[in-house]
Amino acid sequence: MLPSTSVNSPMQGNGALNSRDAARHTAGAKRYKYLRRLFRFRQMDFEFAAWQMLYLFTSPQRVYRNFHYRKQTKDQWARDDPAFLVLLSVWLCVSTVGFGFVLDMGFFKMIKLLLWVVFIDCVGVGLLISTLMWFISNKYLVRRQSRDCDVEWGYAFDVHLNAFYPLLVILHFIQLFFINHVILTDTFIGYLVGNTLWLIAVGYYIYVTFLGYSALPFLKNTVILLYPFAPLILLYGLSLALGWNFTHTLCSFYKYRVK
Repeated sequence: MLPSTSVNSPMQGNGALNSRDAARHTAGAKRYKYLRRLFRFRQMDFEFAAWQMLYLFTSPQRVYRNFHYRKQTKDQWARDDPAFLVLLSVWLCVSTVGFGFVLDMGFFKMIKLLLWVVFIDCVGVGLLISTLMWFISNKYLVRRQSRDCDVEWGYAFDVHLNAFYPLLVILHFIQLFFINHVILTDTFIGYLVGNTLWLIAVGYYIYVTFLGYSALPFLKNTVILLYPFAPLILLYGLSLALGWNFTHTLCSFYKYRVK
C-alpha cells in the first residue's frame, strides 16, 4: 500500500505548501536565512563560488543553468549561499587597493576610495539597478499566462553581481597594467586601449544581464535588454573621434572624491 499523506506533510492535497512551510518560502524568510549565513564562513561553498566567477568569463550560460537547478531543488532563483558576495568583496578590496597604488594615493585616500567603490559603485548602484530591473521585468516582461510567477528581487541583485564581476576585473585589474604607460599618455593609442576596455567591460555587463533575465522561462521579449549595445557603440565611436579618454575621466573623478 502507498503511504498516506500525514497532517504534517509540507504539501497540501492540491499541491500547495501548508502555512508553516509557506512561511519558510517568503522573501523575508529567504533574506533572513541568507543574512544569517553571511558570517558563517565554514558553511559557505567558496569553491563553487570561484567556479562561477571563472565561468562568468568563459561560459556565463553555465552559471545560469545552475540557477535553474537551484529553483528545482530549493524553490528559489536567488542564491542562498553568500560565498559569491564574499569573494566579490575580496576582489573589490584587492583591486581598489591596486588602483590606489597606481594612482599614487596615500593610505587614507585609498581607504576613502575603497569605501566609495564598495558602498557606492557596487552596493549603491547595484541596489538601484537591481530594483529598477526587478520592477521593469515584473511590470512589462512577465508572460500573460505566467502572472503567478515573478522575478525575485534577490535574483535581480544576483544578476547585477554576476554582471558586475567581469566589469570589475576588466576595469579595476586588467586595466591597471596599462594605465600609466599607455592609457593616460594622452595619445590616440592611449584612449583607444582605454576606451576599448570600457567597451568590453560595459558590453559584458549588458550581455550577462541579458543572459540572467532570458534564463527565466516566464519572461518574454528579453532581447530588448541588448538594445543598450547600440548607444554604447555609438558613444565609443564618438569618444575616439573627440579624443575623450574614459579612464582619464574616471581617475580624475576618483581623485576628486578622495580629497
